[in-house]
Amino acid sequence: MMPESWPQTLGLIGALCMPLCNIPMIARIVKRKSSDDISLAWVFGVEICVLFMVPSAILSADPVLRIFGITNAFFFSIVTVVVWIYHRR
Repeated sequence: MMPESWPQTLGLIGALCMPLCNIPMIARIVKRKSSDDISLAWVFGVEICVLFMVPSAILSADPVLRIFGITNAFFFSIVTVVVWIYHRR
């Protein structure tokens, strides 16, 4: 799975880094102990779409898409759980 060119190397770096951008949001929600400013409909809608894309990402021959699909599903699933836990019912 070694990158073949510099664009693919940059793509792999982006595929790994972009889902990490969810970590500050998770930390902010936990620190404030509230996710009321985030719509449950939005977060569950995005989560469903991300999970629907995972099988295609896993089967893709493109390593950038494969890495992004898996890491994005992992980190956004954490976002979804944290938003749900900290959302005022």
